Amino acid sequence: MFRIKRLYSFILEAFLPLLLVTFGVCLFIMLMQFLWKYVQDLVGKGVEMRVLAEMFFYVALYLIPTTLPLAILLASLMTFGNLGEHFELLAMKAAGVSLFRIMRPIVIFLIFISGASFLFQNNIVPVTQGKMWTMLSSIKNQKPELEIPEGSFFKGIPGYNVYVEHKDKTGGMMRDMKIYDFSRGFEKVSIILADSGKFKMSEDKLSLILTLQSGETFSNYEDKGDRHSPDEKIPYQRETFSRKESLVQFDSNFNMGDESFFQNREISKRINQLVEFLDSIKSVSDSIDVITKNEFRQRIYANTFREIPEYSTPIPGNASNAQDTITFTNWDDYFNSKDMEIQKNLIGRAKSRFESFRGEYNMDAFQQSERLIKIRRHETEIHQRFALAIACVLFFFIGAPLGAIVRKGGLGVPAVLSVVVFITYYTINMFGLKMARQEIWPVWQGLWLSTLFLVIPGAFLTYKAVNDSVMMNPDVWKDFFLRFFGKREVRNYQRKEVIITPPNYGKDMNDLQELTKKCTSYLENNNKWLRYSFFWKNGFKDNDLQSIINMEESIVEDLRNSSENLILGKLMDYPIIKPGYPEFLDITPVRVTCAILFPIGIGIYLISVYKRKYIKRDVKTIIKVNDDLTKELCSN
Repeated sequence: MFRIKRLYSFILEAFLPLLLVTFGVCLFIMLMQFLWKYVQDLVGKGVEMRVLAEMFFYVALYLIPTTLPLAILLASLMTFGNLGEHFELLAMKAAGVSLFRIMRPIVIFLIFISGASFLFQNNIVPVTQGKMWTMLSSIKNQKPELEIPEGSFFKGIPGYNVYVEHKDKTGGMMRDMKIYDFSRGFEKVSIILADSGKFKMSEDKLSLILTLQSGETFSNYEDKGDRHSPDEKIPYQRETFSRKESLVQFDSNFNMGDESFFQNREISKRINQLVEFLDSIKSVSDSIDVITKNEFRQRIYANTFREIPEYSTPIPGNASNAQDTITFTNWDDYFNSKDMEIQKNLIGRAKSRFESFRGEYNMDAFQQSERLIKIRRHETEIHQRFALAIACVLFFFIGAPLGAIVRKGGLGVPAVLSVVVFITYYTINMFGLKMARQEIWPVWQGLWLSTLFLVIPGAFLTYKAVNDSVMMNPDVWKDFFLRFFGKREVRNYQRKEVIITPPNYGKDMNDLQELTKKCTSYLENNNKWLRYSFFWKNGFKDNDLQSIINMEESIVEDLRNSSENLILGKLMDYPIIKPGYPEFLDITPVRVTCAILFPIGIGIYLISVYKRKYIKRDVKTIIKVNDDLTKELCSN
């Protein structure tokens, strides 16, 4: 009988409730972001709550694949942060359980979640996207709710401009109304002035009942004879009324649009439908390219000169069509041998054929560009569905090690870290998607760029967490930034009470001279600006600098046995140079990746240029200390 181990059940019980909570919170945030984006299209349309609830249900289904990776990231951060904060993670490691074994049950669970996410994107999301965008488009086209303001013209009623000076707060009666009626056309405009009035919606919500009190109507007189000249005055008719009711067409019902428009797009297709569409449209595009090239060659070149018997040569073995092959080797001689009129006729014939064909060719080119856009969009849709599914697992390999390193539970620190990581991922994903759709990058490169962003830090953080890294210790970062911004470790040497091996001053003086030569040569060779390509191509191992450091330490180690306080004091002026870089940057594929990913590579490059400045300053200090030590040794 299958039974889950107690350790695995403990890890899953700690992870699953947090996943459900974070998923609900993240989905709510995504819904609010969607509402904020389209709030202007939804407010003031008088749409029933039932319609809005149905649309937000489709929106929630559409956002699930995007929300799930963020929820997994936040839940994994909180889970392993809680385990680290309460020393439960430490107890498991002390019992001989590795971090990979602790993560195993969640990884297996998330693999199933990743597969379910892909199936959901392939089967449910295409249907919901078609319905969601159809409803949103229908709401956008919905006529606005009738809300006439005071002191300004209202144009929400088709064919009418309504001006109201004042509105009663109770009863909805409007005072001092001016209505311009353009419903019959601008040539038959009517102007209505009324002391008061009121709009009322009919029961079927297809029209408005306009009731006016004490007013006048001015309209152009309908002349059935000939049209008036521009200078002739057009008569108008005037009507005075005490009460008047009229019916104004105003359909306020919600009318659902046609879903077929969105069902034919890539967002509403499954993987097999996307692949079938790509195969068919690529075959059509390739065949049209071949046909267009052949037609261009025949209609522009061949047909232009086929009518010239002495310039055409027959095709060998083809007696029925003896003027299809054209010999162009002596075209200049033939053209120059003719008089000006024939030359003009030849050029005009070629130009006219080209002009007639250019319009057709431009239309074909436009249709081909439309096909290429569709191909790009369908390819990006396929890659995006796979990338989002895989992101569910990759986000865990960022959140879990980061939580184990930070060792902070709750919703504070994990939420901040999750938002930073997800926003960075989302920005890179949108950047790659835009590059792919604009044909700047290949589709696979643009869509999988964000996944590569998850793989590199995920592997790095997992490595650090397995080796119990202290990279999140505040004291470690404090020392790092102090060293980075100029603070160096200082040497502190005391005179030894018992000296077993005295220093060899003669050898030390020769070493000092040799060290000075190496430092001078190093400064001369590194005097130029460090190029970005040279920096990533040659790696980070500086053999010349390492040789200087080794010789410096050798001299210091020997002269530390001196009994002279002045010499010991000079030794403490030697700078401590640490040019070390992370070991993984010495791996060639990692360097190439950092160089290509410009936002990451430029950061490391600028830090290295800044650090190189201080290393050169330390090398100059070594030269100065060498001179002082040489003088001191000579005086002894």
